Amino acid sequence: MTTPIFNSRRSPVYSRRGIVATSQPLATAAGIEILSKGGNAADAAVACAAALNVTEPTSTGIGGDMFALYFDSKTKQVTALNGSGRAPSALTLDRLKKENLLADELPPYHAHTITVPGACAGWCDLIEKHGSLSLSEILAPAIQLADEGFPVAPLTSYFWASGVNRQLKSALNGHELTIDGRGPKAGEIFRNKGLAKTLSVVAEKKAEGFYQGQIAEAIVSVIKEAGGCMSSEDLASHVSTWETPILVNYRGLRVYECPPNGQGITALIALNILEGFDLTSLDSLSPEKMHLMIEAMRLAFADASWYVADPAFAKIPIPLGELLSKEYATERRKLINLKRATIDQKRGTPVASSNTVYLSVVDGFGNACSFINSNYMGFGTGIVPKGWGFTLQNRGHNFSLDSNHPNALEPRKRPYHTIIPAMVTRESDNSLYASYGVMGGFMQPQGHVQVLSALKDAGLDPQSALDLPRFCIDVEESGGKVAIEEGMPKNTMDALQKMGHPLYEVGGYNRALFGRGQVIMRDNETGVLCGGSDPRADGCAMTL
Repeated sequence: MTTPIFNSRRSPVYSRRGIVATSQPLATAAGIEILSKGGNAADAAVACAAALNVTEPTSTGIGGDMFALYFDSKTKQVTALNGSGRAPSALTLDRLKKENLLADELPPYHAHTITVPGACAGWCDLIEKHGSLSLSEILAPAIQLADEGFPVAPLTSYFWASGVNRQLKSALNGHELTIDGRGPKAGEIFRNKGLAKTLSVVAEKKAEGFYQGQIAEAIVSVIKEAGGCMSSEDLASHVSTWETPILVNYRGLRVYECPPNGQGITALIALNILEGFDLTSLDSLSPEKMHLMIEAMRLAFADASWYVADPAFAKIPIPLGELLSKEYATERRKLINLKRATIDQKRGTPVASSNTVYLSVVDGFGNACSFINSNYMGFGTGIVPKGWGFTLQNRGHNFSLDSNHPNALEPRKRPYHTIIPAMVTRESDNSLYASYGVMGGFMQPQGHVQVLSALKDAGLDPQSALDLPRFCIDVEESGGKVAIEEGMPKNTMDALQKMGHPLYEVGGYNRALFGRGQVIMRDNETGVLCGGSDPRADGCAMTL
């Protein structure tokens, strides 16, 4: 077993009755409260998501999207829920051209980047299929936090202040999420009466209360005022979808991800490539292992950037089977030079003539929910439906404005989505191995690969796996630069640079670049759960 490069400030959490792991202690406590009332993993996950909307609006909210994977302990089946929204029906590339917005990309906080918020419908659908408690019981902790107020955590305070300067100070009604025009200080009480009202409406009327009625009217009104074109019908017709998860086998484990339009396939392609190398013989932070993982991720992103799109709009079917096959991985693996970095990997041809909060819950019954919810870019657009206390996401910024690209903007289309949860079972009996994820834009599949390798290849416990320094390839920047987190051994960085990797070191608050993960593992013999929470966030893992 490899020893972490620095000591954790936290110990792993052990339990037999259930564990909740989130990026905010009050949200973790909300999940524990629901488990203590007899709720299951789905109930607790939605309670956490709602509480995170209150306590960490810098990253997530009911104005954004969600995805979830759910492991049912009785059937040992994993189901995938896609709670992402679609572009407005009136938004087209021709419209952008007429409005002089058809450049390389949309302005990141423009109202046209707002896709229908899918989170609320996703919460309700998850509870309807897998939950055991009423929505009013599940949302009660979050409503109380919003109504009575809560002390803001330190890292959240820092990013809140950044979001005020970046979005809220200029966005319509953004002041609703400030205190006299500024972000709350660490330890300062923040009350959000508008969000308490929103959650109370949803608790009573479920998804209909959000997508129709006063909340929907406020959403349409503020988007129109900001120059957007979302309609009442766009909201009323929204549905989330239950889908078959995609998976690969990795060293005796089945690794599950949600299918496109999410980017989970990126992690699976990389794992398939890495399976052909003996990573167990390499130190976790050795230059040899880092090189292989970086190169595998480059190859995976080369494919994902082309093939990940809304399959309902694909001109040809996304070749999921071929992209995830061992044969395709063998061919892609041949492109890795063991001694030199290859910065400009191209996508393959698998077909002959496809800011955020992450939380994990495993209950005492053995059910698991891997859950992710996001506004994107912190507060999203920063635009707030007047009086309702939440911001609207800017996921539409991920659309391509190239009409020939599979991810090109089209009316009622879902964009390439960065947020991805993961679930892992054992190949031998499909028992739960781990419910985990790492939030953070294009870092997410990179985090999935690095953390899973630490768990499986290095044999680390969840907390130690999360503590390890990480790398992050700048997918959106030219030149293939690789960010390296402070704490990475100097000899590793020196060796990677000699191989041709363009590196730069990142520390302090900027370590948020490397994502914030949660991991809960289950021992198959004893049933003991072991949880960890990322030191890059304010949160914790807590046991019932």
